[in-house]
Amino acid sequence: MIRFHRSCRRVSLSPLCLLSPPSPPSSLLLPFKLSRFSALRTHRRFSSGNSLTTVMTSRSSSSRLRCLASSVSPGSGEDSRSNGSASSLSAATATEDDELALGTGYRLPPPEIRDIVDAPPVPALSFSPHRDKILFLKRRALPPLADLARPELKLAGVRIDGHCNTRSRMSFYTGLGIHHLLPDGTLSPEKEITGVPDGGKINFVTWSNDGKHLAFSIRVDENGNTSKPIVWVADVETGEARPLFKSGDIYLNAIFESFVWIDDSTLLVSTIPSSRGDPPKKPLVPSGPKTLSNEKSSVVQVRTFQDLLKDEYDADLYDYYATSQLVLASLDGSAKEVGPPAIYTSLDPSTDHKYLLVSSLHRPYSFTVPCGRFPKKVEVWSADGKFVRQLCDLPLAEDIPIASNSVRKGMRSINWRADKPSTLYWAETQDGGDAKVEVSPRDIVYMQSAEPLAGEEPEVLHKLDLRYGGISWCDDALALVYESWYKTRRTRTWVISPGSNDVSPRILFDRSSEDVYSDPGSTMLRRTAAGTYVIAKIKKENDEGTYVLLNGSGATPQGNVPFLDLFDINTGNKERIWESDKEKYFETVVALMSDQKEGDLRMEELKILTSKESKTENTQYSLQLWPDRKVQQITNFPHPYPQLASLQKEMIRYQRKDGVQLTATLYLPPGYDPSKDGPLPCLFWSYPGEFKSKDAASQVRGSPNEFAGIGSTSALLWLARRFAILSGPTIPIIGEGDEEANDRYVEQLVASAEAAVDEVVKRGVAHPSKIAVGGHSYGAFMTANLLAHAPHLFSCGIARSGAYNRTLTPFGFQNEDRTLWEATNVYVEMSPFMSANKIKKPILLIHGEEDNNPGTLTMQSDRFFNALKGHGALCRLVILPHESHGYSARESIMHVLWETDRWLQKYCVPNTSDADSSPDQSKEASDSADKVATATGGGNPEFEGHSKLTRSLLW
Repeated sequence: MIRFHRSCRRVSLSPLCLLSPPSPPSSLLLPFKLSRFSALRTHRRFSSGNSLTTVMTSRSSSSRLRCLASSVSPGSGEDSRSNGSASSLSAATATEDDELALGTGYRLPPPEIRDIVDAPPVPALSFSPHRDKILFLKRRALPPLADLARPELKLAGVRIDGHCNTRSRMSFYTGLGIHHLLPDGTLSPEKEITGVPDGGKINFVTWSNDGKHLAFSIRVDENGNTSKPIVWVADVETGEARPLFKSGDIYLNAIFESFVWIDDSTLLVSTIPSSRGDPPKKPLVPSGPKTLSNEKSSVVQVRTFQDLLKDEYDADLYDYYATSQLVLASLDGSAKEVGPPAIYTSLDPSTDHKYLLVSSLHRPYSFTVPCGRFPKKVEVWSADGKFVRQLCDLPLAEDIPIASNSVRKGMRSINWRADKPSTLYWAETQDGGDAKVEVSPRDIVYMQSAEPLAGEEPEVLHKLDLRYGGISWCDDALALVYESWYKTRRTRTWVISPGSNDVSPRILFDRSSEDVYSDPGSTMLRRTAAGTYVIAKIKKENDEGTYVLLNGSGATPQGNVPFLDLFDINTGNKERIWESDKEKYFETVVALMSDQKEGDLRMEELKILTSKESKTENTQYSLQLWPDRKVQQITNFPHPYPQLASLQKEMIRYQRKDGVQLTATLYLPPGYDPSKDGPLPCLFWSYPGEFKSKDAASQVRGSPNEFAGIGSTSALLWLARRFAILSGPTIPIIGEGDEEANDRYVEQLVASAEAAVDEVVKRGVAHPSKIAVGGHSYGAFMTANLLAHAPHLFSCGIARSGAYNRTLTPFGFQNEDRTLWEATNVYVEMSPFMSANKIKKPILLIHGEEDNNPGTLTMQSDRFFNALKGHGALCRLVILPHESHGYSARESIMHVLWETDRWLQKYCVPNTSDADSSPDQSKEASDSADKVATATGGGNPEFEGHSKLTRSLLW
């Protein structure tokens, strides 16, 4: 999903609106690229953030920018980094098996892995609104477990640090430095932001619209705890920082919205109410039983949400911590409270800064769904905090159907037009929010001024037969409206003229969202003087055409070749004005840098920010200037892991037995020569995906020239242990026509894995009996299924944070819309829990004790382990204290790496097939070895039936 931050008049696109969504606004946070192995798959969740900046982060693990995030602050994500003490960690060898049966503390992986993970991160980068300065946001490495062990409250799908009154486990920046971007593309010496308390933890960094000030929050450690955050501001020219409020008793409430700039000198801040007392105390004696009722026979089907409210005491706690008092604060120190205390979730200034769009949640709450579905009120206020009118008060939404593209009833996606003062727009469903209802139109988009005249009705802007996915604004003559439908993978882009009823809407693009080869790219956005983002119009000399820039990934059968096209919106003609190097490098357009002036951008003045990387060279950033296409490199980041700088990478293609073309990235250790070194142990790490067509599933995604970003739990770490790594072998689960993808899940899963294993064995790089399989989340589910249904392929498995019994997620999972009762056989046959008796190969299960991801409850691994143990399987379960769906503490990550390395060294590396036996070996010894291998789950007695032809090539 691409989601523009609300301070930039966000445009929310559904996952299937990637046909032609807007390019990244050049003043938004851009997250660093992680390896496919470490990029954890996440589900839809209710989140918040604050940012007006372009941030490029190039952590030691990675580099290139792909999509937008909502905040400069690391916020509450799982990606926090800190230097943790190693005192609680002890190194151990893989031979200490007996005493390790129940675990004896945290362990360290081998130095060659540990050194890569402990490499210090480089700063994140943020451009000023006028593109003349770059902010360096300094970051810590992996956090210690003590940070995660802090008490947290789990309320309505939100995890709260009650002491700080913030989301729990917030990562942070440790310092800020500013560089001027000089005309020759070099950077001036750093000007450090001074005045920040020693050890201050910095979050929510935002530029003022004029670029003269920064606002951010700071927490400090005191008496063993972290303090509540206080809002600070800094003068960009002098670098001096100070608290925003004169009083030291005004604290930020960072549960939802934190603060926004109203104008260049005023902020609207969510604060902890000054009159708030102590938290409510849990009654010793309950007031009554816990009762849930459905006496109206409503149909309420919900996914397996976690951290929900349990009782009225939880509801009172939620009120206590989530309620804010809004305060208008000026840089001169003056402040005044506005509006009543409430649970404010978003604050959006209008384009002309005259109004505020204010959203809040209220009772009655639910014990069935998280707070994103609680009753929601949306109001318009004046910029000085006075109530103007209520737009809607949406009721509790417990009954949103589970089918994809189902939505909440009533007004949704309410935003300000980015190109026009004080103008609202929103969508309303015509199908009751139920995607299974056939109706035309399905969605209607409306528009209205902030203060309409008496009796003035909202204007119908556009009607859609698919599900509305957002709007990119330009002006009264041009806007692009996006719609999509998941079940058919159809996505469309409409051209409309918002200011004219005489111009009929027309379809610009109509395509399958799965067909990456036909993706025309996304329109690039430019920053306006008001700080909003609109479609950038390009002016060609002596040409009256309406031109925009399309920034595309350029998917081809040979891999991605990103491009920038000059596109005539009226004729559809394209001119390619920039394209990535195809031979050695992978380059992308990151942001538009010549958008400081009003009006159309002149082609000869075009300036863009690009990234450049190769298989062995990490990402660097450059400015490209027209008309002579001069390139000015502005960064020179060191290689994050020089010990793997010469790793070998190849994008390989092969075919599944049903004719589907598959792709994988094969990594080999530095200096490896298959003719001299022979086949290696191999780690197969993947994540299945659903498709509606074989053609789309066969398309190549990614580039062979991308830099190998290595995250803290990446499978690529085992290149340092001389493994071959098969990264992301495509495992398409295809359901064409009326067939659903999961109807033949196991069959297609096994066929894809067989094709991948055959390919690496045939190439002579992977030993056929030394191939391990692993995955995280849905990849863990895949791993368990492959060990159950394709034991001949793999010597062992590593499954992290997975769900193994689909009857525990009866109202859908992943992209499965049918319930357990509608597709009982599918749920049962897909569940490796039901096939626990078939798993004979060693399997390592790892799970965070505090996993809050829908469906992947920690008990999934616990129950699966017991089922395996009940059938005598060779298995091990590791539960990580305080960790969630992804792992973040240094102790936890190091231990996960140690457990994984031990498992691979014990059950993958030593394995041999019967073809390895010397000719004079006695039959008795051979039989004995086979019995031992079978009993331990090692060896590969099933190999005889697998790919005799490819096997013969190795010996």
